[in-house]
Amino acid sequence: MSADYSLIGKRIRTKRKAAGKTQEQLAERLSVTVGYVSQLERGVTKINLDILSEICSVLNCDMSFFVTGTATGESSYLQEELVKKYSMLNQSQ
Repeated sequence: MSADYSLIGKRIRTKRKAAGKTQEQLAERLSVTVGYVSQLERGVTKINLDILSEICSVLNCDMSFFVTGTATGESSYLQEELVKKYSMLNQSQ
C-alpha cells in the first residue's frame, strides 16, 4: 500500500484552515517556505514523518488523521475499523 500524498495534503489544508492559520503562518512555525507548505498541501512533495509530526504539534491533532482520515482518539475510530474488516469478509467467514 502506498501513501496518497495528495490526500494527506488535502487533510493538512483542511486542518490548517480549521485552525484559522494561513500557509505563511504554518510555514513560519515549521521553519520552511510557503512554497514548501503549498507543495505539501497539493501532494506534489512527499512529506516526511518529522515534518508531519511538527504539523501535528502546530495544528494540535493526531498524526493518524492525516494518514487515515480518522484520529485514533475519536469514538468512531474502532467502529469504522470494524466495519472495514467486516466488509472484507466473504460469505463463509
